[in-house]
Amino acid sequence: MTTTTSLVRQTHRPAELDAGSWPIAAGTLPFPAVDRRGRTARSGGRAEWAARLGELAAAGFDHVEITDTWLRAGDLDKEELADLSAAGRELGLRIAAVALIRASVIDPVHGDDNLAYSHRAIEAAATLGAQVVSVGLHERLTSEQASAWWFWTRDHLANDPDDRELRALAVTRLRELGEHAASLGMLLTLEMYEDTFLGSAESAIRLVEEIGRAEVGLNPDTGNLIRLHRPTDPPGEVLAAVLPWSNYWHVKNYLRLEDPASGTILTAPTSMELGVIDYRDAIRSALDCGYAGIITCEHYGGDGLSVSAANQRYLRGLLKSVRR
Repeated sequence: MTTTTSLVRQTHRPAELDAGSWPIAAGTLPFPAVDRRGRTARSGGRAEWAARLGELAAAGFDHVEITDTWLRAGDLDKEELADLSAAGRELGLRIAAVALIRASVIDPVHGDDNLAYSHRAIEAAATLGAQVVSVGLHERLTSEQASAWWFWTRDHLANDPDDRELRALAVTRLRELGEHAASLGMLLTLEMYEDTFLGSAESAIRLVEEIGRAEVGLNPDTGNLIRLHRPTDPPGEVLAAVLPWSNYWHVKNYLRLEDPASGTILTAPTSMELGVIDYRDAIRSALDCGYAGIITCEHYGGDGLSVSAANQRYLRGLLKSVRR
């Protein structure tokens, strides 16, 4: 693991934040892109967006990440962006970030389109007043993944770790996005994800170093890594290594059962408090290295919003006790 000092920018100064003021956002993962009547989230317009965002506000959140699994901000026109911004503002919700999921700029088929979409999303995020745009290198779900109860239990597309040309393309395109975000006063964050160039602490840190811009950092979403049904690096070690390079943070947790005799590994989503990632230790590591970015709560399955709300309360309790 590298020990080089990071030059990654943060969204706040540590001295400005306490347990009550730390920006903790809700992701919009629990909201469907298409409802039971076949209507897209975009077609619902301001009334639908206000209803959904109102659920976040009622759950106690004052920051939100517009995750494009619900609403693709990069595809909205100026009037729609104004409506979305107004809906959040009227509810007392700040749009803290825009997250792009499975829009890899090095996808062998859709890479060029994803790059153009990412640029549109950066422009949209600036219009919405967001501080961060989160991107990743994970590709679209396969048909087997899409039909599975938990998509991470099926084989998925991956980056070839030995493909130097592909890695160089990732560096070039992500640097381009970082420059665009920086020109609009925002940060670009790279979501850690299995079997990509952001799939391990060492590879992810090296990618940020190769990009070489202070506005580009990591989103240390170790929940993406520990849910796999295979051996994985200890999450505490991964977080300790990457948090100095991080400028935004998706948090979630999983139960993990391992039977060494048979080699069976099973995982399932759970609250931050009950899962295998020790977030008390992680928050301590984050504060020790000066992390002062937005923290966004995610959860898959069940009533994801209620779990995220409980996670926010848990996080504020940790921030209060660990900072003493």
